Amino acid sequence: MRIIGLAGWSGSGKTTLLTKVIPQLKARGKRVSTLKHAHHAFDVDRPGKDSFEHRSAGATEVLVISGARWALMHELRGAPEPDLPHLLAKLAPVDLVLVEGFKREPFPKLEIHRAANGKPLLHPDDPWIVAVAADTALPEARVPVVDLNDIAAIAELLLSKAVPISEVMASADAP
Repeated sequence: MRIIGLAGWSGSGKTTLLTKVIPQLKARGKRVSTLKHAHHAFDVDRPGKDSFEHRSAGATEVLVISGARWALMHELRGAPEPDLPHLLAKLAPVDLVLVEGFKREPFPKLEIHRAANGKPLLHPDDPWIVAVAADTALPEARVPVVDLNDIAAIAELLLSKAVPISEVMASADAP
């Protein structure tokens, strides 16, 4: 398994890009999983559903399964948020894990930059950003820049810059 992230300010289009690049990667025969960090509370079910009621009653974990999919919800209930290596260990083996968020973690990332967002680039201050996908030329960039609309080039870049997950796991074990 290999890993690379997409980092960028809110509104830069990380999710939109992922929905375009995942089919491109699948067309290349790659099995892809994603890991998304949310900065707020979220629900994957809704009131009235049995799984919601189980969690509301105090269950720490609720696993829901059908003939089409399964989902495991884990309530932290005040416990600290698990780190990236802990979460990666929960994923089934695939060719590539794309991480949205965790922009301060030490693993390779593609920065998504939109000029209209009015935000500064992250890459000058983050040595883990290996390239930038932007909607404008960035002559000041110190890493490769790819057109945000060139999905094939972005897919190739993600594949070429991804690292084995073992490297990210090992960084968690380092002092």
